[in-house]
Amino acid sequence: MMESSTELKCRKPFLKPIETKRKTIEELEMEVEEEEPLSPTAKMFLDPILNIHVMAIMFCKTRISPQPTKDKLVHTLLKHPRFTSVLVVDEENGGEMKWVQTKVDLNQHIIIPEIDESKLELSPEKYVEDYVHNLTKTSLDKSKPLWEFHLLNIRTRDAEAVSLFRAHHSLGDGTSLISLLLACTRQTADELKLPTIPTKKRRPTYDSGKANVQGGLLGLWGYVLAIWIFIRMIGNTIVDVFMVIATLVFLKDTETPINSLAADSKSKIRRIVHRTISLDDMKLVKNALNMTVNDVALGITQAGLSKYLNRRYAVGKEDKGDTEENNNLPLGIRLRSCLMINLRSTPGIQDLADMMEKGSKGKWGGWGNWFGCALLPFKIALRDDPLDYVKEAKATIDRKKNSFEALYTLVMAELLSKIYGIKAVSGMTQRVFSSATICFTNLVGPQEEIEFCGHPLAYFAPTSYGQPNALTINFQSYINKMTIVLSIDESAIPDPQQLLDDFEDSMKLIKDAVIERGLVKNRNDQDITPI
Repeated sequence: MMESSTELKCRKPFLKPIETKRKTIEELEMEVEEEEPLSPTAKMFLDPILNIHVMAIMFCKTRISPQPTKDKLVHTLLKHPRFTSVLVVDEENGGEMKWVQTKVDLNQHIIIPEIDESKLELSPEKYVEDYVHNLTKTSLDKSKPLWEFHLLNIRTRDAEAVSLFRAHHSLGDGTSLISLLLACTRQTADELKLPTIPTKKRRPTYDSGKANVQGGLLGLWGYVLAIWIFIRMIGNTIVDVFMVIATLVFLKDTETPINSLAADSKSKIRRIVHRTISLDDMKLVKNALNMTVNDVALGITQAGLSKYLNRRYAVGKEDKGDTEENNNLPLGIRLRSCLMINLRSTPGIQDLADMMEKGSKGKWGGWGNWFGCALLPFKIALRDDPLDYVKEAKATIDRKKNSFEALYTLVMAELLSKIYGIKAVSGMTQRVFSSATICFTNLVGPQEEIEFCGHPLAYFAPTSYGQPNALTINFQSYINKMTIVLSIDESAIPDPQQLLDDFEDSMKLIKDAVIERGLVKNRNDQDITPI
């Protein structure tokens, strides 16, 4: 939306009247902070081709009180400059888009809808699902800060109320936004403590004296190993970059039942469903097979998709079975996921909370959209041994970790935006995403129960919509739970609950196989290592 220079002046009611002709240093610094140009990635997400929104569905253990929620948001979320800024187009400066700070009317951002009680009698869960589905048909109003909360005092199987947080992706990437949301929470057991997020454990350090004894030999082999790892990463990167370019030019995933119907569809409307499984079961498999929770999540996804597609291919045809030798799956299915990888040091929960408490608006250098994309192939095939799914997933992701593919995609997007403009980059990004079948993320959550604005959470389910992919899969951990969230195009996946059943059944088969073979280790490793 274009605005005149007169309108631009009117959009700054927050500036204090200038009583002297000379501006003070404090006033000049204030103006610098009040206006900030959009990053190229933020502009890309605002392009109508993408227009992606992030959503977090929070299931509360108590009914939601609107006024206390507003009071606490004033001292938390509204301390962040992105959530107190509107998008302004400066025509006098070549149409440059800027974030301009403004006063926020919380009544425009806290939405309490009227609830049709007659529809709740049939299924409260379906009512919430349909409400979210209808939200995906709309975009946020760009005349105000690009976020909102919807408060639904609806009792479901697992919660007494539901809070929906929606924000535009231009405000920041998913990791940043969920981290900020968690920084607004506190532990239920101690309202002064922030959530505890698991981090990757460091390798043990070795005694320097012992290292010096074999320093010569170990040092030589260390250099050789480092050179070999570097050469391998360069080789992997060359192959991966070639695949990205090929995908941009001509290479697409195999047409399957879950992407063929949506391939030519421009609709961004999505149905969002979720299922909660045991995180302890995933850790059991993780410890037994010496891998990460993320490896297990990818293995579950690979197994569930294989089972689901095998069933879809059997419709209207002779059912060949569901074993490795006899199944309905065509050979050589190419099915890939756009894997979002964070490439900058995201401010920790403590850092974000401190910044909001102190109102330190000038120290958000780690904020924004700073991520790359890797194309992760899934092996779609039925396996008689359930453990093969997670072993294959681990091998694939270990190979991707030894590549600069994600960094390359970020650098390439930044470079192309300067040469050809954001429109071209948006089109190319849309082409890569639409050429793949899935968008996948895995986020690590708190280890203890938390409350948001005074309301304890049973669990929460983050996701997004606006991507051209027919299927977006998000894994979100919380205490001892793992929530699988699907954002799907119903024209491609008309039975999303069946797909969730296949994910859940796959987890059970993998866990049972570990137990039957006596692979369970006698230790409780709480580490969760995301990509």
